[in-house]
Amino acid sequence: MQRPKRLIAIDGLDGSGKETQTKLLEQALREKGIPCRTVSFPTYDGEMSAAVNLYLQGRFGEDPGAVNGYAASTFYAVDRFCSYRLDWQKDYEAGTVILANRYTTANAVHQLSKLPPEEYDAFLDWLFEFEYGKLGLPAPDLVLYLCVPPAVSAALIRRRASETGRVTDIHEKSPSHLQDSYRAALYASEKLGWTTVHCAGEGDSLRTREDIHSQVLGYVEQLLRNEGKAW
Repeated sequence: MQRPKRLIAIDGLDGSGKETQTKLLEQALREKGIPCRTVSFPTYDGEMSAAVNLYLQGRFGEDPGAVNGYAASTFYAVDRFCSYRLDWQKDYEAGTVILANRYTTANAVHQLSKLPPEEYDAFLDWLFEFEYGKLGLPAPDLVLYLCVPPAVSAALIRRRASETGRVTDIHEKSPSHLQDSYRAALYASEKLGWTTVHCAGEGDSLRTREDIHSQVLGYVEQLLRNEGKAW
């Protein structure tokens, strides 16, 4: 009997811990004997994400708004399409649980933020019809939105850059983009039924990664139990 197809997207503002939580989740699923793998977007592969890299490096302009949300979304969509067709489609169709560190949902955060609120719904309708309809990418069965306030996100970005020497991109450099993306993410999360995981406690102090992971794993456990998997 073929296993059901499952795609779980983990998204949030920059610095929210997406990579960490994706890795912890993959480890937990593997320990339970559930076939899974992680994919991350953008791929940063020069061949598949050339336009994304040009955009994030500021080659089209240092202000994220220099490229409108529709145009920028197509850059990321092409990267996802190439990755799906050339890398993980067979695993997904075979029933391997795919964990996506960012997905189409990231466009519903970062690119939606470039529009006035009255245009949000039209953009979301276009985005999902484009990626899931026209391009044929699979839609997530569960979206976990790691919610952190913009000030916390900015502090985490600065700390990561200081500790790793990683060059910040045009999204990470822009306080206004973080603010606008936070507002857009809250709207998208509520409208689209994402599962929100609040990662900051009182006084904007971060919860421990283990505490957040426990909550994330609980949501995934519920999803997989609904398809009859034993835990």
